[in-house]
Amino acid sequence: MFKNLFNPEGSQPLFVTGDIDGFFGLAIDNLIQYLLIISLGTTVLGFPPSLIISTILPGAALSILVGNLFYSWQAQKLSARTGSKNVTALPYGINTVSMFAYVFLVMLPIKLKAQANGINSADAAHLSWQIGLAACFVSGIIEFGGSFISRKIRQATPRAALLSTLAGIAISFIAIDFAIKTFQSPLIAFLPLAVILTTYFSHLKMPFKIPGGAAAIFFGASAAWILYFLNQGSTPVNSNQVVASTSHLGFYLPVPVIGDLIKGLTHPLAREFLIPVMLPMGIFNVLGSLQNLESAEAAGDKFPTASSLAVNGLGSIAASLFGSCFPTTIYIGHPGWKKLGARSGYSILNGIFFSFVALMGLSSLIAAIIPIESGMAIVLWIGIIITAQAFQSNKKSHAPAVAIGLFPAIAAWGLQILTQALNAASIVNGDPSLSARVLENTAAFEMAGLHLDGLIAISNGFMLTCLFWAAISVQLIEKQFNKASLWALAAAFTSFFGFIHAGKVGPSGSIYEIYFGSGLKWALGYIMMAVFFILFHFWQQKTAKPTDN
Repeated sequence: MFKNLFNPEGSQPLFVTGDIDGFFGLAIDNLIQYLLIISLGTTVLGFPPSLIISTILPGAALSILVGNLFYSWQAQKLSARTGSKNVTALPYGINTVSMFAYVFLVMLPIKLKAQANGINSADAAHLSWQIGLAACFVSGIIEFGGSFISRKIRQATPRAALLSTLAGIAISFIAIDFAIKTFQSPLIAFLPLAVILTTYFSHLKMPFKIPGGAAAIFFGASAAWILYFLNQGSTPVNSNQVVASTSHLGFYLPVPVIGDLIKGLTHPLAREFLIPVMLPMGIFNVLGSLQNLESAEAAGDKFPTASSLAVNGLGSIAASLFGSCFPTTIYIGHPGWKKLGARSGYSILNGIFFSFVALMGLSSLIAAIIPIESGMAIVLWIGIIITAQAFQSNKKSHAPAVAIGLFPAIAAWGLQILTQALNAASIVNGDPSLSARVLENTAAFEMAGLHLDGLIAISNGFMLTCLFWAAISVQLIEKQFNKASLWALAAAFTSFFGFIHAGKVGPSGSIYEIYFGSGLKWALGYIMMAVFFILFHFWQQKTAKPTDN
């Protein structure tokens, strides 16, 4: 039955050698999400490890498994329909952006408010988890609903606008971050990076046809353990971590938590975060999925928009019903996995592997044995390929539009670095309020040469800002000034209600101010742009020379 379902007549082989490399890359990415959930859940939110290991991770694994199996089946169906033997399944997993947003902008503030109201720390943490479930559920509902109108949105949006947004995220939040970590651990990470760049850029095989991803992880993990046993400074692995991680081993089936979800949805605190965080994050998730589908089509795989987004939304809904407060998403990076030679099997392997890891409580043990540094070169390479694709898959004349679309994402990354630096200063000085007080003093930043207000404005809602500015630029390049005017009006509407630009920044990152007129000054600026574009459109029509018949 499994073979008939995933191997329809005329489809490509379900498993090929490239699926091994693809699996290692996607597995490393998802493993990072698992580790972040454990780390942020215990240290930031105060979740008991038992809640994470027995409830949150099994719920997340269920959503990952269902999505991975669907997107593998979808790729096989596309292969059978088109006759192509080169179809790569959409990568899928936990949404990193939403994870940080819901931890720092929903669950942590709720926990702190609950404690301020006299609720003890354990109950406050439990309440933050319940409302986190609600945030995940709302995100899934928005994405599922967006699947019914997403095709028209995608058709109306220039490819350069969609891909430049992805490129901005790839180069700032993926490539730069992992490049920094690579140079921080050269004895562990340089050799894996050399293996990845050699095999993936040259398209040549390692000796004995060993997959480059597998070789990179082996060399990196081996280097880490050799350094540990030679006692050469601080290393990311040690025997104590391995022993401690075995305490989490067990058998953990996903269990429905519908009662907790209902409590999260109906709690008064949930309504405070519905408009400012949950709603925009749901919209951004829809946008991100559309961008990733466009990226896949640019690489040669045209998947149906509605069903792809619908299953993505259902994955997040399933996660919330079974205890995970972290939405799933179609991942950035399809062209990268395709260049690795991955097809459909890598997605199935990823879903099965992480289900097994979560059900058996193996997350901590794997992380203790295989350091992230050994495999992050694969994710770095994905960021490189996505950035390159944004320029290569568009007209050469549209390259400036792609470039301008990078600015907001890079600015958002810079704002994140700023808040992290100030939080570090707070820790060093033993003053938890230091970073908040410094961020409130915008005049000091001006004196130091940093225009903080402008940095916040371009960073808040940066995914939409990337899209609007790149789309406007494409229309100007094509001399479609009336269409450029429409995009400027869309930006005006969005900024007027605070989905972009309006807001401030706190120690935990951007804080949206979503209400009627919150972004009035930016809305007026966009309206002036729209008026100029439409006037220029009429002037251009009036002065254009008639073409000879």
